Amino acid sequence: MTIQVGRQRISEGKLDQFVEEWTTSVVPLREAFGFTFPGAWSLPDSGEFVFVVSHEGDFDEANRAYFESEARKQLTPNPTVHIEDASVSVANVVL
Repeated sequence: MTIQVGRQRISEGKLDQFVEEWTTSVVPLREAFGFTFPGAWSLPDSGEFVFVVSHEGDFDEANRAYFESEARKQLTPNPTVHIEDASVSVANVVL
């Protein structure tokens, strides 16, 4: 299983809107591509959003299929408009 940890800095004043749009549009679509979300957190003090996403199969292939899909290209609402900066890292489970 591959696990990715993402950290995104959200535009000032848009964190709540981002979380709402992310949970109603991104999560169901990612789940349709076989991804699961062990957790996600909003950090109001810093205006950041952190999530953990995993996939049992070929993460890279599933990720590519997700991002290249017409459903992803037409995602509405599209919360990515609120992201100012983002990073993702592969995580190894140690506990």
